Amino acid sequence: MFPKSDAPHSSPFLRPLGFGLLVLLPVAGLAEERTRRVDIVKRQPGFVAFWDFVERDPADRRFTAHQPKGSRWDFRLDAVNYVRDYWNEGRAATYDDFPLLGQGPFGDAIQIRNESDASFRPLLLVPRARLHESGLDVKGPGRSVTLVAWVQWESGNHAIAGIWHEGTDHATAAGPAARIERGQRQYALFAGLAANRGASAAHVSENGASSFGDRYARNLSVTKRVMQPGRWHVVGMVFDNARNTVTSYLDGEAEEYWIEEPEKHPFFQWPARGWKAGEYRPPAGKFARIEAGELKALRANSYWFPHDLYSPRDATSGGPFTIGRVIHMSRGVGTTGAIGGVAVYGKALSAKQMKALAAATATGPISARKSPPDSTSRSSRAPAR
Repeated sequence: MFPKSDAPHSSPFLRPLGFGLLVLLPVAGLAEERTRRVDIVKRQPGFVAFWDFVERDPADRRFTAHQPKGSRWDFRLDAVNYVRDYWNEGRAATYDDFPLLGQGPFGDAIQIRNESDASFRPLLLVPRARLHESGLDVKGPGRSVTLVAWVQWESGNHAIAGIWHEGTDHATAAGPAARIERGQRQYALFAGLAANRGASAAHVSENGASSFGDRYARNLSVTKRVMQPGRWHVVGMVFDNARNTVTSYLDGEAEEYWIEEPEKHPFFQWPARGWKAGEYRPPAGKFARIEAGELKALRANSYWFPHDLYSPRDATSGGPFTIGRVIHMSRGVGTTGAIGGVAVYGKALSAKQMKALAAATATGPISARKSPPDSTSRSSRAPAR
């Protein structure tokens, strides 16, 4: 669970590129540039927490979050193998399972690897007991949320970050879990899912469980454009409770996106079925295209969501905030690549503010180390205890 090493490791996808080339500045200049970028993230309204994978707890070296002045929540990230926790299989995870890239949008980044062992699915998390009723716990009447992540995507279409426990209460090929829990979903960012692989996708849930008769949650907005492997991107989601909309952003842009013939789509067939059953009736014209009484197209960005986010009644009925993966019955590999920052806001940021967050790091990744990282060699630094 606790960090053993903060040394950068080589990787098949570790390469010195991102939005552009690695920004090389004098040490003083790098510190100033890093501070400028972090300040832009922190100054947006509704700021709750920001993990940049440079900030560490001085006592145990766990990653911790920047927070608003006066906030004292314990948002340190634990390393967990959720298969071990829920199936009693596999080894424990440590920080060594999230090698540092040595550079990133804010100075460093963690790598999420393609783990070949099906009993090992590591993730970083803030346990529910430490986030319940905090600013991360966005839920209930009138509450909006914005979630932004800086990602170097490589493969997969699954979770990036958020409060999204898929549940372990239904059977899959992975076999029954030893620890059974229902779905505990609130909000999360994904790499497109089946809606559009590699896109920025915003998932939300009003009940923590399933949608439209399926076993999974199916309320989602998604971008039309997708991430390019090996390049740094800024993915984001905004749930605006007042406007009943969920909007996905990629690199500060949220272009309108419609799904034609949604009943034939691998993901949006479920909202289409909900429309036919009268469970989902987005306003015609702006969010749905109706012809002769039939649904012809659904708007996937922005997506109409006339609900509040799921509100767990206590710390035992809510999920953790996870980064890199989510707890999932299928125990799949998920999304791989690198994550160089995750920020949460307790309000719906505007399009202008989302653009400002993307622009903050647009000149390229930087290194928080005193010398530029060598992506072709391993560090021999001794592990931190």
